[in-house]
Amino acid sequence: MAEQDAAARDWPALAMRVREWARELGFQQVGIADVDLSEAEARLHAWLDQGFQGDMEYLARHGTRRSRPAELVPGTLRVVSVRLNYLPNGARDSGEVLADPARAYISRYALGRDYHKVLRGRLQRLAERIEREVGEFRYRVYTDSGPVMEVELAVKAGLGWRGKHTLLLHREAGSWFFLGEIYTDLPLPVDNPQSEHCGACRRCIDVCPTGAIIAPYRLDARRCISYLTIEHRGSIPEPLRPLLGNRIYGCDDCQLVCPWNRFAQPAALTDFEPRHGLDRAGLLELFAWTAEEFERRLEGSAMRRIGYERWLRNLAVALGNAPADAAILRTLEARRDHPSALVREHVAWAIAQQTSKRAAAVGQHAG
Repeated sequence: MAEQDAAARDWPALAMRVREWARELGFQQVGIADVDLSEAEARLHAWLDQGFQGDMEYLARHGTRRSRPAELVPGTLRVVSVRLNYLPNGARDSGEVLADPARAYISRYALGRDYHKVLRGRLQRLAERIEREVGEFRYRVYTDSGPVMEVELAVKAGLGWRGKHTLLLHREAGSWFFLGEIYTDLPLPVDNPQSEHCGACRRCIDVCPTGAIIAPYRLDARRCISYLTIEHRGSIPEPLRPLLGNRIYGCDDCQLVCPWNRFAQPAALTDFEPRHGLDRAGLLELFAWTAEEFERRLEGSAMRRIGYERWLRNLAVALGNAPADAAILRTLEARRDHPSALVREHVAWAIAQQTSKRAAAVGQHAG
């Protein structure tokens, strides 16, 4: 913007209107942050130095552009941070699915339409609405789509505080929401951070199936089920496989036990409602999908990005963790010679698990 226009603008009034426009677009909350992430940058580098990112090398690839917004988008002065609730209406109870080893547990955020598309479209419309008000300005929209420290920016923007599980928490909304950002050169007034309210609670730490939350606010992604089932491209470490249970895409355990999620509100958008019965689907049903069915049924879903090979890998582990079942063993045997070495490895492991359980059951019965 021209310096003369910027000097004459009523920025607090514009910030108020931005909040109104954001609410009209369906966002539950919006805040504005400055771009000083120096403290977060130091923590990020310490985390990377310990190798906790696993094979997510992209977290280090962008250097300081992740923690210095003006290096990523030159001219950036402020970040408009928004949240959008995603807890799906009508989804089968998470606890019931986790307790049923024949069912596939999929993280609640992935049951509906790909959130990247939903948020990006609405953020773009918000930016265009601002542009109609102020004229051309420099901006860029992000929603988990670039080297952005979205939780740290949301904390600075007053959207909540970072919980001990490293997710953002809000007293009236819990953590079942997505975050998105608009990097901008508009000198909007910034919001004040909220105080933290985790206290002595450590439920998220204690419930983690793989012990990935190694200390308050410290996550070893290499042990995290969300990382293992989504980001990790290779073999899932054998000692961790039994701990995955029936979780085939992501993990919500730390959110399910968080006391603040008692106040979480369901999504107002139908986009996040479960598709294709994925909130209650059986493991055998999903494992039977062909590559074509995988592509077709998961079109428009965030899950599609892991690809068919990792889909089968995750399901094989879950089937290996299920109680002994002749139908499961037959289904696994049918994929023993799958073209993918990754799939073959995990199928072989699952067959061994099922065979061992059947033998134990026969021995117990005989005894």
